Amino acid sequence: MREELLSPENLIEDQEIDFELDALGLRPRSLEDFIGQPELKEHLSIILGAAKKREQPSDHLLFAGPPGLGKTTLANIVAKEMGVSIHTTSGPALERAGDLAAILTKLEPGDVLFIDEIHRLNRAVEEVLYPAMEDFQLDIVLGKGPAARSVRLSISPFTLVGATTRTGLITGPLRDRFGLVARMDYYDADDLNAIILRSANIFEVEIDEEGSKQIAVRSRGTPRIANRLLRRVRDYAEIKAEGAVDKQTSIEGLKLFGVDEKGLDKVDRAILKAICERFNGGPVGLSTLAISVSEPSETVEDVYEPFLIQQGFIMRTPRGRVAMESAWNHLGLDPPDTSDGRPPNLFS
Repeated sequence: MREELLSPENLIEDQEIDFELDALGLRPRSLEDFIGQPELKEHLSIILGAAKKREQPSDHLLFAGPPGLGKTTLANIVAKEMGVSIHTTSGPALERAGDLAAILTKLEPGDVLFIDEIHRLNRAVEEVLYPAMEDFQLDIVLGKGPAARSVRLSISPFTLVGATTRTGLITGPLRDRFGLVARMDYYDADDLNAIILRSANIFEVEIDEEGSKQIAVRSRGTPRIANRLLRRVRDYAEIKAEGAVDKQTSIEGLKLFGVDEKGLDKVDRAILKAICERFNGGPVGLSTLAISVSEPSETVEDVYEPFLIQQGFIMRTPRGRVAMESAWNHLGLDPPDTSDGRPPNLFS
């Protein structure tokens, strides 16, 4: 076999997740403990239950959605529910076909292989993945040049769990090989409140219902952000409020760390101010907007804009980004006069 498949320095080290030793203990360990995503939980309970009944690995699963919604947590739960080990890597880490082959040949029957950011897989690696997913076969090229030949090896049946934040970048042939493609939604305030109360219990933070709700409504529909804000409010409470978190403590703590009542942070508000004040409400191009707030264009487009658009603060148009009336109101500014029926500053 080619040396690149066997050389230790070229192997991608897979990580077997020990659910009992999770650093913070925040990750749910079963579908029953997982809060939110009710439709996806029902689908998974059926798929995993049927697979266990047949004593076979479950179908390959693809979880898509913005960062922080629980894709990695669900991958761990899939392995836990099936009673198998999980091996985790990421798309950018698999640079060559040999990297993927090294992992696949070490899988035990039924194991879960979790590939985060699977849309960033190298195309050569992706081609190796196709027969592995469908037939549990691995095509290996031996030798180089005219003497090269292909050998097909059998590998243990496994379940591939992929996670992606950019579904549109996954090729059709790869996407079609997943038995379930699930889009994860943002969480509502009630689910986030339940998550915060659970996390506060783990952190041993004294918090009441109203204090928890203030954090939930500012968490942008994302559990990861909710837990991060909870830790910051906990720190504030320990210094300023004797450790107890109530409604007023949450409000004051979040204000200190730059999170307003809509969940907008310093960069969000800078984007809105740039569009409204510097560019008279828009339209303004992405690159110009990014330069004005000193952030990379990709960060503005992928991290900040989705939430601002979802909340109705800005709108993407063919000419650029335009501030909506709610953005002006949120900043305490008077929106431009559009009584003549024309959008402002469209240069038409």
